[in-house]
Amino acid sequence: MNTKSVTRSRSGRLITAFALAVTVLTPVVASTTASAATTLTVAQALAAQDGRTATVTGFVIGQPTATTTVITSGYTADTAIAIADTAAETSTSRMLYVQVTAAYRSAFGLLTNPGLRGRQVTATGALTAYFSHGGLKNPTALSLGGGTPSPSPTPTASPHPSPSPTGSGPYDSTYYASAVGKTGSALRSSLHAIIRTQTKLNYDQVWEALKDTDQDPANANNVLLLYSGRSQSKASNGGGANDWNREHVWAKSHGDFGTATGPGTDVHHLRPEDVSVNSTRGNKDFDTGGSGVSECAGCYSDADSFEPRNAVKGDVARMIMYMAIRYEGDDGWPNLEINNSVSNGTSPYHGKLSVLLAWNLADPPDAFEKRRNQVIYDRWQGNRNPFVDHPEWATAIWG
Repeated sequence: MNTKSVTRSRSGRLITAFALAVTVLTPVVASTTASAATTLTVAQALAAQDGRTATVTGFVIGQPTATTTVITSGYTADTAIAIADTAAETSTSRMLYVQVTAAYRSAFGLLTNPGLRGRQVTATGALTAYFSHGGLKNPTALSLGGGTPSPSPTPTASPHPSPSPTGSGPYDSTYYASAVGKTGSALRSSLHAIIRTQTKLNYDQVWEALKDTDQDPANANNVLLLYSGRSQSKASNGGGANDWNREHVWAKSHGDFGTATGPGTDVHHLRPEDVSVNSTRGNKDFDTGGSGVSECAGCYSDADSFEPRNAVKGDVARMIMYMAIRYEGDDGWPNLEINNSVSNGTSPYHGKLSVLLAWNLADPPDAFEKRRNQVIYDRWQGNRNPFVDHPEWATAIWG
């Protein structure tokens, strides 16, 4: 994994004074104790480092590891989070370091929950220095979202709500805040900036990830194969006849990125598939037509294209779209693009755009695809496929 960090861009003290209205409980306690109804911004909390108890709302940026360093991937512990007033903040001088004590680590520690990055959280605790930096220590409440937190921790295996496939969703004001309302190149740029922040897996880890992301809802011991739709034992992965292996939906030769950590291991486009069906698909572009494919009812293939069964045509389209937005050539990997060709060879292009757009409309995200997106976000990469959450954004970008 690559560890990214944000470094304090400027130093100095905040000297802004402000008055904090508080409701004093009975019996009367110290006048600096904020009521549970008072919620501060991060900026206000940084300006009030006097030990008072307060409730603060902000967006999770990463894990603080030093006074001026916050890592945003490759997390090492569950003991602290850095929050800010905007999800895109990069200056540690505008971040509040929040201690995550043992009671809250299973739900709010970033090592366990990397998908919390970019989420809004609300914390109640003492406003006092942490890592010799403006902080909140000894929390008495932590919760997702804004407003007053619950007075007790709420650890769950999946702390995120499942998004709706169209219209506004629960992530629009947080994860997708910078993208909402945009179209065309502006939407594309915003989505790229959002989803490029992720935990990266190696190729061996992909085996375990797929056993989780593609688990058969009707049989926890099996995975569902993408093209063929067959339910198969998780343990039967490998390279032998009728085994399942790791299918690159964006063919890895289209850009020649192989299986090194990066696009070659991004589970948003890696799926379990029967070895022989995977071989038939090869590195072909996607289009309609051809002859029937053995062991894959409803699939067709010819010399230069592959057509999956109807039930997953939209899934395929949205995986290809994700790759084109995630990999823009600014992180050492090829700039992946969708075009209207079926003869792309080793060029960093994939087609066929007109067909993929039609498939996206004809086969909207189903429960399995939405769950898969959620599991990748919660437990593996900490980023989302925006076209599963908002399939209409495909048309907004590519027409």
